[in-house]
This record gives sequence, structure tokens and C-alpha cells, in this order.
Amino acid sequence: MTDLDFRLDYTSWGRVVRAPHHVLKPRFVDTVPRLTDSEGSFLPVGMRRSYGDSVINSCNHLIDMTGVDRFHSFDEETGILHCDAGVTLDAVLRFSVPRGWFLATTPGTRFVTLGGALANDVHGKNHHRAGTFGCSVRSFGLIRSDGPPQRVERGGPLFEATLGGLGLTGIITDVEIELVRVESAYLNIERIAYGNIREFFALAHESGDRFEHTVSWIDCANGGDALGRGIFQRANWCRDGRLIPHGTKSGAVMPFDMPVRLLNGTTVRLFNTFYNALQKRGPRVQETHYAPFFYPLDSIRDWNRMYGGAGLYQYQCVIPSINAEDAIEALIRRIARSGAGSFLAVLKTFGERQSGGCLSFPFEGATLALDFANRKAETLSLMAQLDQIVEDAGGRLYPAKDGRMSAGMFQQGYPDWMRLRELKDPTITSDFWQRVSYC
Repeated sequence: MTDLDFRLDYTSWGRVVRAPHHVLKPRFVDTVPRLTDSEGSFLPVGMRRSYGDSVINSCNHLIDMTGVDRFHSFDEETGILHCDAGVTLDAVLRFSVPRGWFLATTPGTRFVTLGGALANDVHGKNHHRAGTFGCSVRSFGLIRSDGPPQRVERGGPLFEATLGGLGLTGIITDVEIELVRVESAYLNIERIAYGNIREFFALAHESGDRFEHTVSWIDCANGGDALGRGIFQRANWCRDGRLIPHGTKSGAVMPFDMPVRLLNGTTVRLFNTFYNALQKRGPRVQETHYAPFFYPLDSIRDWNRMYGGAGLYQYQCVIPSINAEDAIEALIRRIARSGAGSFLAVLKTFGERQSGGCLSFPFEGATLALDFANRKAETLSLMAQLDQIVEDAGGRLYPAKDGRMSAGMFQQGYPDWMRLRELKDPTITSDFWQRVSYC
């Protein structure tokens, strides 16, 4: 069974790109193959938490896989879980946490499907230990328009092209992953205020061997003596047997688009100053449930509306370790000078472990992520200036968060992109791919 809908205003989480689509929503895996016979191009999607145009296929077909969401098997001894690709991380955790298992890697939202997590090879706060989501994937089912359904095992070219391949190699139907044991749903979290970028990197280096999860908030709005200050968090799992999953009730709702006039340099600087003071006043060490630690913004439904009706761009880059300190400071200095800083900017480090995905974003170094309200030419000009800093430092941008990087910057940042082009499904495409793949 398949639902069919025509939507005039279909958008990604950033809400900048809007386009009409024919949306097909299968409910069973065996109905998926015939959907690839639709005239025109198509693109499989999940919860559409990507910020840019990697989930947009303007004026063509989308195959919404969220209805294909059944659990198949779970091994209580090994933690191997087999589910349909439309199962969300939210559903996995509600199932696995009471049994003493957790995702090996989780991004900053649990409202992501397993297929989407694989297609974007998402990362979390423990990359220095666990690598990306793809490191926990054993195999997956794939349906292509040019052949029969197949099982794709780790190690082959199609596995590596699909991992981080933005859904372009075929429709992921089901995923087999390895979960990790936990003895509690709570973490011991330590918060440390730091005054500049140099102190951040010292903390990150000191914490990597002793803490599984590390992340920091950084003030990107204030310059002068406040430039580069932030709050570093490091955490390990408790061992107290409190295996309580997150609740199912929705939290607060952002009921309207924030007026753009309220999103200015003054309000963002004031927010960052207040947030810094609030975090410094709180307890340095505390026990916290995994939900607010890993998924703080999931408690606010439709939080993307805080950036106004024109939408937002998220800018996330990674800089290699050798250049990270200088480049991150240059980025923050430029953002602070622009007055367009983010309310909640995140700075963390990546480790050496690689998943093998040819478009996997992380490499060993530091990553900065922040949001910009869409002020059109002004915002695009600022991000172009940031691009130059990133490019000069040997860094790259995250395709799942991007909605405007140039083809040249994409191809330079992802030298293996041609491997994906060779294995891409001939009838699958996206606005992102159309923009960055021409030579």
C-alpha cells in the first residue's frame, strides 16, 4: 500500500528551499520496487532533518520511507538490531534502553530514521571513541532502479558509497546495526568554563582518553575579551541500573515564526552573555538523563521557527587538527564581527576512526556548527567569507547541513565524490547533487 500526495510547499528543516513534489509514502517494503518505475527522477527521504537541499528534488518525486517502520529482530546477547529503514532513533531508544542497550553513535536529534542516519553517516559527541553511525552498521537492504533488491554487506564499494551517500545509491529498506551496552540511562556530566580557543583544545585533549562524550557550547557573538569563551562538557555513563527511556510526551512548541527584527546582533550577544553566566552558575558536576544531554532541542517542537519565516542556514565545517586552533579562532572572530552569531553554537573534536563512507563528513580535527537566520545576500556573503577560511585551512563542509556550497568547494573537500557518482542510482537525484556534481 502506498499513499500519494502532491505538495506545493515541501521543504527541509532549514526551510530556506521550498519546492513542489510528488510524495509517495510506501507502508511495506514489498511495495517499494515498483515506485522506482515512476516517470522522472526520485529521491528517498526520512524525517527530513537535513537543513539544506539534500532532501529536495524539485518538481519531481520523493519516496517518504517513514511508513516502513517495523522491527525485525534483536539479539539480547550481542545487541544486534535489525529494523526497517523508516524506524526512528526515537523508537530504537524506547525499545533498547530498558533492555540495557544504546545507540553506538547518536546525532543531536532522535527524530532521524535509521536510513537517514546511514545515508548521512551521522556523528555524535563520542566520535573520538566510536566514530560515526556507519561504524555500527553491519548490513542493509537496497533497492535500485537498475536491478533486483540486494543485501549490502560491510566492506564492498556499494556499502561505502551508500554510507554518507545522501540516499543517492538506492532506497535503503532495512538496516542491521550493533548497539552498545549501558548500565544506566543517566550520565555523569562535568561542565567547565573556558576563556578562549586555546583552553578549549587543552580541555579536549585532556578529556579524550577519560570521557566517552565531549562537546562544548561556544560564544560566537561576543568579541574582545569574550572571544572564544565557552562551556565544555564531558560525560561518562552512570552504572546505577536506572534504565528509564525518555518520555513520549511532546514538550514546548514554537507556535509561530519569530519576527526577524528580534534576531539581531544585540539580542544574540545578550543571549550568549546570559547563557554563559547561567551555565557557569550551575553545578559543575551533575547526573543527567540522556535525553537533555544528547537531544536538548528535541524538547522544543518546531524550534526551527525561532529563526523566522525565511528559514535558517546551518553552517558546519571540520578543520584538520594541524590548522584547527588558528582557523576556528579566525571563524569566530569573523562571525562575531558580523553580528550574525548563533544562539547555540557547538564546537567539538573528531577522532581518527573512519567509517569508510566516501562522503562521510568527519576526519580528525575540530568541527564548528552554528545557525544563521536567512537574510539572503547578507548571510550568503558571510558564509562565503567563512568558506574561504575553511578552504585555506584544508577543511570541508557537512553536506547534510548545507544548502549553498559551491561545486568547487564540495569536490575539493570530498576527493572521493567520483566513487559515489559511479555507483549512484541512475534515476535518483537531489537539488544538492545537481548543484555540486557538475565538472
